[in-house]
Amino acid sequence: MASPLRGLVQRLQDWPVASQQQARRNAMVAATACAQRRVERQDVADYLDGLDAAVTRPEGPADQRGNVPALRASRG
Repeated sequence: MASPLRGLVQRLQDWPVASQQQARRNAMVAATACAQRRVERQDVADYLDGLDAAVTRPEGPADQRGNVPALRASRG
């Protein structure tokens, strides 16, 4: 009868350590996900900045077909 009780007591003593280790693992996973999202956002921002630099605002009236020059899209 002492053996099942001893196992229960041991699990209760180990619980704070196991809980803290699980919390650390969860925090590391969350930090990794945040870092990946930050890198992706920076990649998108760099790409959009490159598009802004490549796009020029055409000057002048509509061409013979009536096409009006495209305006630069603003990000805001």
